[in-house]
Amino acid sequence: MNIDGWYKQIQAGDKDAFRHLYEAYSEYAIRTASAITRNREMAKDAVQETFIRVYRQIDSYNPNFTFDPWFYRILTNECMRILKKNSFYSKFEHPDLENEPSIAEESFDSLSDLYTVIQSLDDAHRIPLILKYLKGFTEKEIAEILELNHNTVKSRLFKGRQRLKDQLFPTERRLNNSE
Repeated sequence: MNIDGWYKQIQAGDKDAFRHLYEAYSEYAIRTASAITRNREMAKDAVQETFIRVYRQIDSYNPNFTFDPWFYRILTNECMRILKKNSFYSKFEHPDLENEPSIAEESFDSLSDLYTVIQSLDDAHRIPLILKYLKGFTEKEIAEILELNHNTVKSRLFKGRQRLKDQLFPTERRLNNSE
């Protein structure tokens, strides 16, 4: 069954439909929340709160729009709320990304440096990069999730990619600047 069927059943109070929704989204939600919060335990809390909010606010979901941006906006907001509440960043634990289809062919070791650099970015640049390249959202969807202007998202993605490049390839930057 797809989200449309689950949505209607969840609205009708069907707990099995909600369980199916949870099973379909929880693993990816944990990965995304781990990348945003840099902490597996905070990520679990954010995902739990997200699913509670989804269940309570399912009536506010507009089925004429895609479910994923609505869901990930709630998840992102919960992550940011938890980060503000804790007012510190714990050491990031790499989420288990070995089964992620978009990066399955890569070894985890080869991604370690990339994730370390991504996690060193400020939230304004890190979160759009995570949503774009780990979750596959379009710029328009990211703008909707983060409640930002589309051009702001484009700018943050561009600057985030530049910062990644500068940190991953510092000698290339020096070579380009000396020309």
